[in-house]
Amino acid sequence: MLQFAERLNRIKPSPSSMAGQRVRELCAQGRNVIGLTAGEPDFETPEHIREAAIRAMAEGKTRYTDVGGTVALREAVARKFLRENGLEYARDAIIVSNGAKQVIFNAVLCTVQKGDEVIVPAPYWVSYPDIVLLAGGQPVFVDCPAENGFKLRPDDLERAISPRTRWLILNSPNNPSGASYSREELVALGEVLQRHPHVWVMTDDIYEHLTYGDGTFTTFAQAVPAMQDRTLTINGVSKAYAMTGWRIGFAGGPAPLIKAMVKLQSQSTSGANSIAQAAAIAALDGPQDFVHANRSIFQKRRDAVVSALSGVDGIDCFAPDGAFYVFASCAGLFGSKRPDGQVINNSDDWVDWVLNSQDLAVLQGSAYGVDTHFRLSFATDMDTLMEGCRRLGSAAEALVR
Repeated sequence: MLQFAERLNRIKPSPSSMAGQRVRELCAQGRNVIGLTAGEPDFETPEHIREAAIRAMAEGKTRYTDVGGTVALREAVARKFLRENGLEYARDAIIVSNGAKQVIFNAVLCTVQKGDEVIVPAPYWVSYPDIVLLAGGQPVFVDCPAENGFKLRPDDLERAISPRTRWLILNSPNNPSGASYSREELVALGEVLQRHPHVWVMTDDIYEHLTYGDGTFTTFAQAVPAMQDRTLTINGVSKAYAMTGWRIGFAGGPAPLIKAMVKLQSQSTSGANSIAQAAAIAALDGPQDFVHANRSIFQKRRDAVVSALSGVDGIDCFAPDGAFYVFASCAGLFGSKRPDGQVINNSDDWVDWVLNSQDLAVLQGSAYGVDTHFRLSFATDMDTLMEGCRRLGSAAEALVR
């Protein structure tokens, strides 16, 4: 009998991926399920980007590329970092991978060994802890409650650091909360980190262009230039350019780290898809007006969802700074009973009740390290969102309190 490696027991399937699969299964069974779990824009990839892919195919750019990305794309990434973030990277300080997730995976596996610690502020994206665990490391969770805006505070960071700490992972705007750090907040965190030179910073900026209101996005190395030589700045084309399926992520960082990550990638996937890389160049160097237009649409959806959910007794939420998720508290419903007598004790119970009673799929906060909340994606059309909010209201009203 085939025996599986012990390391597989350290991780679990991605909750967000599994939720999407469950929605598709239920729809195939004929149920009218609304899925508000997807972490991808509902917009089409812009035409000029698709045309660049077609040209690349016509020109025969269908062969293997350099493992770390084509020269042309790495140069486009360098221009993007300089233009938008004020960060200067040489070509050998940039890697292109099969999505930002592979960049994170590469970095962790290259640097984290058994017993090493990685600080993960909670709420967190579901894959951070499991990637650390797969590498043999230990995620150190730091609670960032709603009353702190779901953001890491300097004092809490200081307490979490130990001699075994290797990385702090910062995701801004954050999935699932939408919290976004200001330049001043990043500077304050940087003051702590500069006292601990053995700790590096991994910034996941994938929602950079999806910020709302008057706030201006700032990445960590931009706010704390003294720490650029121990910061890995990660981004990609998935969210801002509606290119989730193209699977192109990238990062800039110290050349020795990038070299190690390219080495690892050479023995896993090798280079990213050549046609997708050509399309990513068009995304980064081409017109950006649609990015702003899409952001305005997302902001209107955000406001509508927050307004609708604020009228549901037992649910509490605030308007996120960025990304396209509302992370709402369902703690006001805990202790309530379903009509069959089952008690709602946590976010898993609430999400299960919503799915079974209303054919509505949202994600439990426990998957993100915060069991009092649930995540709803507003990356879909307004009619669907309003129907989803109506179903959430119906699910709450059906509970006996």
